Amino acid sequence: MKELALKYGCNPNQKPARIFMESGELPVEVLNGGPGYINFLDALNGWQLVKELREALKLPAAASFKHVSPAGAALGLPLGKTDLSACAVDDIEGVNDSPVACAYARARGTDRMSSFGDFISLSDICDATTASIIKREVSDGIIAPGYTPEALEILKSKRNGSYSVLKIDESYEPAPMERKQVFGVTFEQPHNAAKIDASLLNQPVTQKTGLDEAAKRDLILSLITLKYTQSNSVCFACGGQTIGVGAGQQSRIHCTRLAGEKADVWWMRRQEKVLSLPFLPTLKRPERDNLIDLYISGRGGEAFGETGWEAFFTKRPEPLTQSERAAHMARLAGVSLGSDAFFPFGDNIERAKESGVAYIAQPGGSVRDADVIAACDRYGIVMYVTGLRLFHH
Repeated sequence: MKELALKYGCNPNQKPARIFMESGELPVEVLNGGPGYINFLDALNGWQLVKELREALKLPAAASFKHVSPAGAALGLPLGKTDLSACAVDDIEGVNDSPVACAYARARGTDRMSSFGDFISLSDICDATTASIIKREVSDGIIAPGYTPEALEILKSKRNGSYSVLKIDESYEPAPMERKQVFGVTFEQPHNAAKIDASLLNQPVTQKTGLDEAAKRDLILSLITLKYTQSNSVCFACGGQTIGVGAGQQSRIHCTRLAGEKADVWWMRRQEKVLSLPFLPTLKRPERDNLIDLYISGRGGEAFGETGWEAFFTKRPEPLTQSERAAHMARLAGVSLGSDAFFPFGDNIERAKESGVAYIAQPGGSVRDADVIAACDRYGIVMYVTGLRLFHH
């Protein structure tokens, strides 16, 4: 197929809309549903991300995309008991027997509120376990190189049969030059084929140097994620997954604050009181995610007060104290941070340290590089300058 008509473009008033190839066939096949304009933008960006992660780190990968930026991305590493619970998959059998399922559970678990209504990308064939996780989450669709028969049937039953399922031709390579139009003006540039691997991490600029394999993996993961995130962007990663993505901000410090806040919530979801919140069994998953966010932030109002909690919980939850919050946050360590462009001020390092950052990779090139490096040295953070800017628009 060379062309596919769409219901509308970014908005319902933008009709008609389509995707098409100027030459050759479309590299995607619609197996179910009717994906829209933004769905395809998410799918094609997400596929590039997971394909590149797979090639660079030799593990299955998954991404959860929303509005052309990843809410989360992860590798197919086993989940411990706490992670199974925090990622809301502790009641599904065999998750750790499926690396693809682990990857998606982790990707979705980066920021479950932002992943509400996501478009999923998988680097490997989707199996039944992964499809079972997806079936009960609020999601718009999925792109993968293939599906087992059982997985496809599970996915086709989602959303009353309208769930979008795309199959990508994994051998497809885009033309070396890419074009897009804005306000009737055509832009052209080479496709961003910059290779991200360990060779970028050979120029330490701080007093403290050296990376263990986990930190190296997480820095590469963060940089590849940034390559497909709307700029400006900063990405925190830990344990083979993103834990906070700050996308599309006009200033670097706002990227870092946003990503850091998301990383803090990711970590606080693993606090004992949060894991044991006594939800009513009838409460829907998105409602649980919203309440967890409110509980962690301390903005729960009636839900955690003297009255009103009966609508959500089997008993009134105990408040999360400041000392409990501080004690748990103090245990967050060994986090890797990637930035798609240089840090103009040391305030970014100050904020990163609050969320356990120990390793940083960034392009360098600021007139204040020395100040940024000095901030890293104050906290014993290892910083590598990659020389590679990763803006994406």
